[in-house]
Amino acid sequence: MLKTQSKLQRIFKMKLENTDLNKPLVGIYEKALNNKFSFEEKIIIAKEAGFDFIEFSVDESDKKLARLDWDEKTIAQIRALLTKHDFSFNSMTLSAHRRFPFGSKDEQNVKRANEIMLKAIVLARKLGIRTIQLAGYDVYYEQGDEQSKKRFIEGIKNATLLAQKYSVMLAFETMDTLFMSTISRALYYVNKIDSPFLNIYPDLGNLFQFTKEYENEIMLGAKKIVAFHFKETLPGVFRNLWWGEGNVDFVSMLKVIKKANLKVPFLLEMWSKNQPNETMEQNKKLLKDSLDFFNKKWKEACSCE
Repeated sequence: MLKTQSKLQRIFKMKLENTDLNKPLVGIYEKALNNKFSFEEKIIIAKEAGFDFIEFSVDESDKKLARLDWDEKTIAQIRALLTKHDFSFNSMTLSAHRRFPFGSKDEQNVKRANEIMLKAIVLARKLGIRTIQLAGYDVYYEQGDEQSKKRFIEGIKNATLLAQKYSVMLAFETMDTLFMSTISRALYYVNKIDSPFLNIYPDLGNLFQFTKEYENEIMLGAKKIVAFHFKETLPGVFRNLWWGEGNVDFVSMLKVIKKANLKVPFLLEMWSKNQPNETMEQNKKLLKDSLDFFNKKWKEACSCE
């Protein structure tokens, strides 16, 4: 009997992988994976490329919005895949509010924004997603004003109550528009709403284009930062740049993050070209090259200490 118990303990002993605090968890954006691949194939590609997690995407397209209406069977199947491959969706990018913003003048859009938020929190809970990254826009396709800001604050404030109930963290991304382009601008709304379940998830590429005072920005928001997007950008160009094509000073920014003693995850944000003939191996090679780029910059930041 004792031998059997000992054997079971060895079999089911919890794995303690990557508990080194000097080695951050690094995830990959779901959109970096060709959308022709199944969830299982995406998980395999990301894991074999060396990533710790995938950031699940719910954007403004009807196809991605439909994920919020998955039935329990579908959710169970996704969870089973994650368990099978010992992997996770650590976070969710919820960019659907670009199309249906909290600050909209259209009451139906606001109603839809609230519905999206509610469903996203519940889905996150069921998939084991810890953090939902929110797009920092009061409105996107409309002209913003004081009333749109007021509606935005009210919508986010209500969202934090459900997030609190389900222990799901909400966090603002620093964006590609002035409204929430910096950590200090995001911090204004975080402090105004004042919830332990609302924090900041800065995009380093966006932040770099709006301020060269990124050290002050990161240190100012350090206690509210839960993760970072790692992305190449240029002035006025915020997506679809390959590593090295932008002008972001990653090493200097990573040095500041280390100085702030932040141990939060990093998410490599990039986009697949979704080529119909791309193989899993080809997609994996792009992801591995991306992770190598991050690791090189991280190592350089460490060696500068």
